[in-house]
Amino acid sequence: MTLPLYLDYNATTPIDPLVVEAMLPYWQQQFGNPSSGHRFGQQAREALNRAREQVAALINAHHSQVVFTSGGTEANNLAIKGIAAQYAGAIAISAIEHSSVQGPTAYLKQTGREIATIGVNEDGVVTQLTSQQALSQAKARPALVSVMLANNETGAVQDIAMLSGLAREHSAIMHTDAVQAAGKIPVDFNALGVHMMSLSAHKIYGPKGVGALILDKSLDCTPLLHGGGQENGIRPGTENLAGIVGFGKASELAAAQLPQRSQHMLGLREGLEQRLKQEFTAAIVFGQTVTRLPNTVFVAFPGIDGGTLLVNLDQTGIAISSGSACESGSTDPSHVLLAMGVEPAIARCAIRISVGKDTTLDDIDELMRQLKRHTKALHSMSSMAVL
Repeated sequence: MTLPLYLDYNATTPIDPLVVEAMLPYWQQQFGNPSSGHRFGQQAREALNRAREQVAALINAHHSQVVFTSGGTEANNLAIKGIAAQYAGAIAISAIEHSSVQGPTAYLKQTGREIATIGVNEDGVVTQLTSQQALSQAKARPALVSVMLANNETGAVQDIAMLSGLAREHSAIMHTDAVQAAGKIPVDFNALGVHMMSLSAHKIYGPKGVGALILDKSLDCTPLLHGGGQENGIRPGTENLAGIVGFGKASELAAAQLPQRSQHMLGLREGLEQRLKQEFTAAIVFGQTVTRLPNTVFVAFPGIDGGTLLVNLDQTGIAISSGSACESGSTDPSHVLLAMGVEPAIARCAIRISVGKDTTLDDIDELMRQLKRHTKALHSMSSMAVL
């Protein structure tokens, strides 16, 4: 193990060399526009369609349901705003959603749309009871329910199949943000019973700037942009062909390697959590009693500010997170932990460690050495400050 050490794979992943290899020709030799009618365009369209099939295969959807976007944020915005423009009624989201779901719903609330919040239990899980309460208490008939498949901070996996059934009982459309789940656990669009699913390439060792919304073809979804007829008119604009090819290749690799990747990361996570319990008796690992992503540990060291610990580890050469990468500039405690009923003082002590397919046991050893070193130093500083 050599520093620097990256342990923030939920924020983003390095591009797999095989993905880069697949992308290279589409920046130079095969640069055609997929909408063009000549051979260059035809070659590009074939590559686009092949990538669409690869992405669809990863989550057991039909290739015609894949709408390519610029990433998970656009996919979430397209799902929420696009459906809100077509269907009247309340929109229900869980209290632990990513900012790219919270943002568009907050915008819609300003326009007068009713937004209902579905609570979670102390483990960060949306239950049938909390969902039923939120949907039943909404003044307007629910039009859309959006609950993420796996939380980006705690890693808690939600029972989306149950929630989809409940949403359908209320004649509501079901959307799930599967950005963190895809490539880490099996994801089956059809088995989950959802109408829409958001994905992102850079979470599965693909390029940044490309994602997808998987869309039930029976839905009417108003586009965010207006222009040409690309992506069946739902997402106009010339496609990012090289990025999409990379997304397709990353999806193919993720599907083929899922069992090995998942088992490897789970072993690292379980070993790390066992060592955290042994070395730090006061440490709190969140969501330990529920199904979680195999790679995610969200832990608090009471009395030590998570942001300060993050900075100290970074200066050593170890990259972790204090929560969502998209909200890393915020000094507020995690909204996920607050929704779980965690006291703000404890929530501010939390850090997120997320391992990847290339993380090693030596990496975990080094992390533990540095955690012990820095927590001891910060505890000493805290004691001196009290004196």
